[in-house]
Amino acid sequence: MDKYNIIFFGTPQFALPTLKALHQEGFNIVLVVTRPDKPSGRRLLLKPSPVKSLAQELNLPICDSLKELRSKINNLKPQFGVVVAYGKIIPQDILDSFPFGLINVHPSLLPKYRGPSPIQAALLNGDQDTGITIMKLDEEMDHGDILSQKEVPISPIDNSETLHDKLADLGAKLLVQVLPEFLTGKIIPQPQDHAQATLCKIIRKDDGLIDWSKSAEEIDRQIRAFSPWPGSFSDFMIKNKKTRLKILKARLAENSWLAEGSTSTVKEPVKNQIGKFQQKNGHLYVQCGQGSLIIEELQPEGKKTMSAQEFINGYF
Repeated sequence: MDKYNIIFFGTPQFALPTLKALHQEGFNIVLVVTRPDKPSGRRLLLKPSPVKSLAQELNLPICDSLKELRSKINNLKPQFGVVVAYGKIIPQDILDSFPFGLINVHPSLLPKYRGPSPIQAALLNGDQDTGITIMKLDEEMDHGDILSQKEVPISPIDNSETLHDKLADLGAKLLVQVLPEFLTGKIIPQPQDHAQATLCKIIRKDDGLIDWSKSAEEIDRQIRAFSPWPGSFSDFMIKNKKTRLKILKARLAENSWLAEGSTSTVKEPVKNQIGKFQQKNGHLYVQCGQGSLIIEELQPEGKKTMSAQEFINGYF
């Protein structure tokens, strides 16, 4: 594979296993294109992207703008490119510079979940499985012809972080399997069924606000989808003071609701208790619109992460 000149496009952590795999398999990576350094921390010091940091470790040449790429691409003579979560639409004139095109690793089973948050979307919607798509890039978002796909089951305890890591590793393995067959003409790209396409949105911090009138299942999916970022949070009255809490880990209660002071289950939700804490037998419950959640790990604003038992000991 060293006879093929490759340009790699990527920015976040998700792209690292693929860049490592290509390097280990002996592909000739002539350039790594990533997003510019961003201010980070209280002092707003410039911080390189995860892909830039890895490229530096591997002694690979780097550029951080498409304008700079245009000035270099003719001399580099790349046969194809690999794109993994680069974060920008790549214009047609750059796409046309690669004889074999640009190959994209996308963390969903396209045409399902085109867009910027396919991992979170699969969790939010309660999907039983998701997967990786290897596709040829075109100028539209997640629209190109498919080379290969592979499913992965979603565990009931998966969150955005664990599913991200599974898919990042799977994408790297699948890509290095598919590339030799594609480059030798054994794989013919297949068009997507565009009529079946679904879109997912950019996740924003405010999306983490919990609406306790939703069912416990929906809220459980939200907590897992938004872990670790942006997190799921809600305001509670604790010791007569409104306190914002991040709910870091929860599970569905087997019973709909355990009323305070009761030894039996109240099957119908108590409306005036929706979104309020109750403790029973050392467990911390929150009543939802349907069913209830057992909170296992949480973080009061400005405080350290704590278990439910630590929270009960300190706040009840």
